[in-house]
Formats: sequence, structure tokens, C-alpha cells
Amino acid sequence: MFVAPALDEKELAVRAQIEDLALQLRMHVRSGNRWTGALRRSTLARNVQGSNSIEGILASVDEVGAIAVGEIPATVDQETEKALAGYQLAMTYVLQLAKGDFELDSSLIRSLHFMTTSYDMTKWPGRYRVGPVYVIQEATGDIAHEGAPGERLTELMKSFAAAALPGGDPLIAAAMAHLNFVLIHPFKDGNGRMARIIQSLALARESEMAPVFMGIEEYLGRRTQAYYDVLAKVGQGDYSKADYDSELARLWVRFMLTAHLNQALEIKQRIMSAGKAAQAMETLIEPTGLPERVVQALYSAMFGNTVTRARYMDALDEAGEPVSEQTASRDLGALGKEGLLIAHGDKRGRYYAPSEIVKAASREAGLGYKWRDIDPFEVK
Repeated sequence: MFVAPALDEKELAVRAQIEDLALQLRMHVRSGNRWTGALRRSTLARNVQGSNSIEGILASVDEVGAIAVGEIPATVDQETEKALAGYQLAMTYVLQLAKGDFELDSSLIRSLHFMTTSYDMTKWPGRYRVGPVYVIQEATGDIAHEGAPGERLTELMKSFAAAALPGGDPLIAAAMAHLNFVLIHPFKDGNGRMARIIQSLALARESEMAPVFMGIEEYLGRRTQAYYDVLAKVGQGDYSKADYDSELARLWVRFMLTAHLNQALEIKQRIMSAGKAAQAMETLIEPTGLPERVVQALYSAMFGNTVTRARYMDALDEAGEPVSEQTASRDLGALGKEGLLIAHGDKRGRYYAPSEIVKAASREAGLGYKWRDIDPFEVK
């Protein structure tokens, strides 16, 4: 397995920049703003959507948010819904584990895999594979990588678990755990998703930052080909034949540092814009005479999400303001009458989209714009 190379001067500078951004984000997230819950839910949905899109499990961020509260969007097929729900369950478990002491071992790894893939028993959820496994490049049909031999998996995964969460820099350790897991490829399917879940677990264990805001899945989801390319180059095509000189892993370390830098910068920008947008939402509510709690629906809508009764009630529960189904329906109906939300569908299928007023205020605040990635290692 690979161990991380010592960071060079440029890498240390980027790492320091990431740490500075993490401190800034921590301050913002801990500031107690009423809209932080909406930001957290939106960020988690983006992470889940990004990670699964890499594997061809496709859904919008809004659809992922719906599945998170138990809704089944009509636009998502059953297998996709179950795959996303399983991934969210595993990530929720990771976030809970991060709040206390835990040990990464083979049992925990297999449990997370079961949560992630149990929607399809042909994927052998919770069981290591038997025999070889190949990563196939879809465009050409060529073998991009061959995982470790099946007969070595029990031994290798014990070694992996023991080495995955060492002391030292948690960001680099998490990146190396991701790399080594993918190269071993211990399961019949779901290895990429599992590698990203374990990276999140490793990050969450050692950081004071809210785990949701430390993930890089959103970045990886829009850089899928680059992600595959660097894995293929560092992995050298075959676990058993690869050269594990740590210098060969530097390309991966730089890719991960670039991912973390961009994700942190993007989230910082989103937080700044969300604060302005939230003030705009509160201003829109003031003249209506509606209860102050209804602004939670607009906090969700300002991120471009649709609002349903279930999602609104979930937001209020998180904010410590639970209401009945009847009250939630009445609140959303009132926002519709005020022209702040647009109602669609009937009865139990009813949902509300942000109105043009809400969209315009959100855009004015800076939300909804595509992030332009930067390369801190680009030679200028």
C-alpha cells in the first residue's frame, strides 16, 4: 500500500491555505445563524449527488434532498432511489460515529458497504469478493485497473484498517485511505463510493469542523474524468504489480489538495452569499404578517430547492420549532398566496418551487452561480 510522501514547499503552502479556510468556515458554521441548517442539508445533498454521479447513479441535488427525508421523487427510478438512500444512510452513520470514539476495522467497513449496496444483493453487500475484479473503462472496454487478489483480501483489509487512521495530518491520511481502498478494491461493487465514505470518516474523526463541510465529493463529481485519470496513473493498472514508492503518490496528494482547496473556497463563497440571501428572505417575510418560522421554507428555497411539507417539517424540527402537518400545510399555502412560493401538484403530491421574487433575491446575493475551479499547482 502507498504511504504519503513528505509535502514539498508548494504543497505545504496549499495545505496551510486549506487550514486557514477551514478555520474561517468553522467560525461561520458555529455562528448560530438560523439558515445554517438549510446550508448543511444543501451541502450534504451536493456531496451525495456528486459521489454517486461518479458511478453513474444520477439524480439532481433537489431529488437527493427529497430522498433524505423519505420522499420518493417520481422522476427517480426505484434502483437509483434505493442506492441514494443507502449511501445517505452510510453517510449519516459516519456523521454519528464522528461524534465519539470508534475504531475502523473490517466489521465497520463491511457494515458501511452493506448500507451502501444492500438495495442489490448481487453486489454481495457486506461481503468481500472472491476472485479477481477489474475496473473497466466504459468508452473502450479496456481494463483500467485490477484489484488485489481475492485470497489476500482478509489480510490486506486488516492492514488497511490498522493504517488508515494514523496520527499526523488527517487530511493527507484520509486522502491516502481513499487511494489505497480503491486500489485494493475489496468488494464486488461499490468500491468507489466506499472509498469516499471512508475518506469522510477519516476526516471527521480528527477535525473540529462539521464533517458535512469537509467533503470533496461535489468537486469530484464535476471532475470525474480527472479523478479516474489520476487513480489510473498512480495505481499503474494492477494492484499486484504496482510500484508503491511514495513519490509516485504525489500526483494523488496534489489532486486531493486541489480538491480540498476548491471545495473550501466554494463553500466559503456559498456561506457569504447565503448570509446575504437569508437577510433578503427575512425582508420578504416581514410585511406578510406570517409567523417568523416560515422563513425556514425560504431558506431552503433560496438554494434552488423545492419545498414539501415533509422537508419543511424536517427543517423546523432541526431548528427546534416543530409543527403539525396541518400547520405546515397552512404555512406553505400562505407563502404561496403571498407569491413567494409557487404550488405544484395536488394533495400529498404537492410541492412548492421558489418564485421569481425568491430566485432574483438569491441570485442578487450571489447564490446559484457555477464555481470556477483553480489549480494551485499550475505552472504560470
